[in-house]
Amino acid sequence: MTIAKGQPWGEPWDRPPDVEVWGADRDVAIHVRDNPGATIRFHPDSGSDLARAVGLRSDTGGDRGETVTTDPGSQHAQPTRVPVDALEMADGNLAVNAVVVGTPPDRLAWRSRTAPVEVVVDGRTVFSGKATTVLIANGEFVNGADAVPRGHPGDGRLEIQVYALDRGGRRGMRVRLGRGTHVPHPDITQASGRHVEVHVSESLPLVSDGAVRGEVSKLDVTVRPTAFYLLV
Repeated sequence: MTIAKGQPWGEPWDRPPDVEVWGADRDVAIHVRDNPGATIRFHPDSGSDLARAVGLRSDTGGDRGETVTTDPGSQHAQPTRVPVDALEMADGNLAVNAVVVGTPPDRLAWRSRTAPVEVVVDGRTVFSGKATTVLIANGEFVNGADAVPRGHPGDGRLEIQVYALDRGGRRGMRVRLGRGTHVPHPDITQASGRHVEVHVSESLPLVSDGAVRGEVSKLDVTVRPTAFYLLV
C-alpha cells in the first residue's frame, strides 16, 4: 500500500486488536515476523521511535518484551487502525523503524570509523565511497532524533541516508539532527526506494530497531508494505 499525498492514513476501528505488545520497537518486529498482518495495540517504552512517529505515548505499565493476547471485551474508545510497513532483511529478520550499518547518526563522533561503502537502491548505485553510516528507515526518528524528516511508516517506501561527513563536520550535524535540520547536506546522500543493498569492504556494526546485531559486510533490505496494523 502506498499513501498518496492528501489521502487519509488509516480507518476507525471498533474491534479489539489481535494482540497487545509492551516494550520496544524490536518487540513489535519480533511479533510481526511471526504473525504478519496482525492488528497490534502497542504500549511503547520511552525509547520507542515508532511510537514517536505515530504519536503514541509511552506506557510503562508492562514488562519490556511482554506480548499479551487481548480479551475481546477490553478495548479503548474508537482508535484508528493504520497500516505500517516493515523492513525485511535477507535473513528473514524484520525491523519496524530503522536499521543502521555503522555508527548511528546521533552517535557520530570524531573517532567514528569510516569504511568504503557501496549503496544500491532499486538497482541504481546512489553512493560509492567512504562513509561512517548507512541509515535505512521506515519511520522518522532514530534514537529520539528527527533523523528522517520525510519518513512515513506507511508509505510503502524506505528512506536511505549515507553519512560521509569529515571529522570536523560531525558535531555540528549532531546539533541539527534533533530538529531534523541536518538535511539537506552535501555529505549526506539521500535516496528513497523499495529495495536496498549495502556492500562494505570491511564489517561494520548492524543496529536493528535500536539493538546491536553483530557486524555485517553486506545487507539486503526490502520494504514489506502493510506488514501489520497499529492502533493509535
